[in-house]
Amino acid sequence: MNNQGIKVSILGDYGPFSRIGKSIGYQVTIGGSSFLVDCGSPVFQKIGGHGLQGVTGLIITHCHDDHKRWFTDVALFNRYAPDSSRTISLFTSHEVNRELMASSDAALGSSLSPDSGRVVDIAWAEYVEFHPIAPRPRYRIVSTDLGNGRFQYRVVDRDGVTVGPDRAKIFISPKRLAPRLLFRDPASGEWVEPASYYPFSSETFYEKAEPYRDPAGFTIEAINAPVWHGIPSVGIRFSTGSETLVFSSDTTHNLELWQRLCREKHDCGDRHAEAGFAGASVIHGDINDYIERTWSEERYADAVRAFDGAVTIHDIALDRSVVHTNYRDLDKTVLDPARTILTHGPDTFTSAWKLCAADKEYVIRGTELREAVGTEEHPLLADFYHKEDGRHFVCFRTERAQHAIWERDGILCLAAGLLGGGARLVSYVDIYEDIGGGYFPKLGSDHTFYNRRPDGRVEKITMGDQESRGEIVVDQRPRLAKQP
Repeated sequence: MNNQGIKVSILGDYGPFSRIGKSIGYQVTIGGSSFLVDCGSPVFQKIGGHGLQGVTGLIITHCHDDHKRWFTDVALFNRYAPDSSRTISLFTSHEVNRELMASSDAALGSSLSPDSGRVVDIAWAEYVEFHPIAPRPRYRIVSTDLGNGRFQYRVVDRDGVTVGPDRAKIFISPKRLAPRLLFRDPASGEWVEPASYYPFSSETFYEKAEPYRDPAGFTIEAINAPVWHGIPSVGIRFSTGSETLVFSSDTTHNLELWQRLCREKHDCGDRHAEAGFAGASVIHGDINDYIERTWSEERYADAVRAFDGAVTIHDIALDRSVVHTNYRDLDKTVLDPARTILTHGPDTFTSAWKLCAADKEYVIRGTELREAVGTEEHPLLADFYHKEDGRHFVCFRTERAQHAIWERDGILCLAAGLLGGGARLVSYVDIYEDIGGGYFPKLGSDHTFYNRRPDGRVEKITMGDQESRGEIVVDQRPRLAKQP
């Protein structure tokens, strides 16, 4: 089917509060098909209007702005730019599609008529051709407008039949006034929030779903089991038959946490025994006071299996994040360091795991992950990776050097000289700046810097008081790849 593997172009790899400002975005190319995965990075700067017109579809994992910041601009471009398709082919779950529709309404819901003479309303379908890649829930909340600002909520099944309060209830939090569904699991009899409790593979709550099948023969599907982020979110799996690529998206990936979520039973007996609970269809209060179990064992099992045989691009945080995977907790994940690339990290970050960078391209062929540099492909063989001030470095172990990797409380740090405060020496390292996929020795002077020329060669610039001098330098990556 596809002998070119899966190519991933990194459009942006920084977290939401980065002063670098590139945020998150990727372009996945398989054969003649190309998909954007999230659009938090500046897509017009990265691939331009012509590049956007060549994209098969846009995949959104969730609605935090660092992952979808440019969505409304892309939608408006498609509608108004000459020779555009007018609609975006959007691939995501039903829930993320609804959230995206709501968050984009202020920008997309109205405009002027073609003669600029009237204000007109514009339907979502005029911007978006929605392709669900996740199953549709069998039960949902619907509302009836009673007038005078009042609405009546009820739970219905897929045939529109109202579900009684013995099986489902609606909770409205005073903090948000947004309805959430409490559902009685038929197998255990426990009250659960189904969007958190069930994986997409469960036909108790979800209809059976088929992945999107591209004409080129590969599939795209949304996964929810290993994604734990607090808002509607999905991970994405590309499968060619020979290669599998998973975007985990923002998530707290921690086996100890996952086990607690599925095995810990919450004592809600007093709440459930309250007068009126049994017969109530709508309750105003905190749904968490009534949930008896957060995850099912089925979801846990699916989460553990989600990355089998896959190359994974995984979002990471440095420390003390409640909605991302902390770097120090990577040993508590099921991820394979040899087949995982970390992304979404802070501006200054040192990692023993592979660290991606904006403007890089990676290729997956079978089970092998390599970096594409021009017409060549290279293995990722560095011992450590480091980014700082928008620059990226690779580090290789050595017996003695000026710089070293230090560890304190599970967090790595690259430093020159001794590092106090209880830090442990991990290794001395030689450092190379990564410029366009080439490796060049780290410069130690403020008066020297590297410059990549239009012909692709790199020169070292030395600034003097009256003039500057440049000399072509040799890429050390081929030499380093041959070292044992």
